[in-house]
Amino acid sequence: MANFAQTEIERRLTLYQVFLKLYEHDSSLLDEILQLENLSQLLLRKMKLCYVHGVVDTAAVYLMTNLCDNQTQSLRQPQQIWTIGRNHNSGICIANNYMSRRHAAIQYIDDQGFYFIDFNSTNGSFVNGDRAFGPIKLKDGDRIRLGNMTFDFFVNYKSRVLPTVAMELLMQLVHHKNNNQVEILASSHDKQKSIAGKADDNLEIFRDSRLFEKFEHHYDNFSSEQKSEILDRFFSRQIP
Repeated sequence: MANFAQTEIERRLTLYQVFLKLYEHDSSLLDEILQLENLSQLLLRKMKLCYVHGVVDTAAVYLMTNLCDNQTQSLRQPQQIWTIGRNHNSGICIANNYMSRRHAAIQYIDDQGFYFIDFNSTNGSFVNGDRAFGPIKLKDGDRIRLGNMTFDFFVNYKSRVLPTVAMELLMQLVHHKNNNQVEILASSHDKQKSIAGKADDNLEIFRDSRLFEKFEHHYDNFSSEQKSEILDRFFSRQIP
């Protein structure tokens, strides 16, 4: 175990040395990397992933979508036709100026599947990049664009019953609901202490090795926050 930890520390410090040389060559490198990563995370959080999910089960056929009022809803329609457009009477109403009042519809036909129909809209409809001129049968994963709005279509025809949960897991769930939550939390705390203990052991192995003496002087170039950022962001990505 000690040999494995020693090897892992050597591998990480080798990567650290490579990055350190890059940083010494360009002192603004770290800040640029962190700014780019923070920007990409911010964009991902702001980006809304739109979808329509057609569900077929033994009880009913319906759509699930987050296109309505920015929240996920289940939409059942007795004729199995879901209209899409700016009109408030549309089954899926989307307040978008590039959308026609009655833009398109998704229809389910028994024993055939879901179809997409464009109502001769002004800005058109596209399925997987192709202009929709007639009924188009939809497949799982199709990409649909209405005006300047795009969403993914998914369809589910099958369902399965999963096996029962193992007794040892079921007991943990029951304990969590009852008054034994403290016991579970204590068990989790013990695990965290064990993990922290292993980290401390690895740190001691690192300090006892000659590698620490070799790289110790480089730490003066960074603040504690920068050291943490460098090690976490570059070393963790190398671990499968």
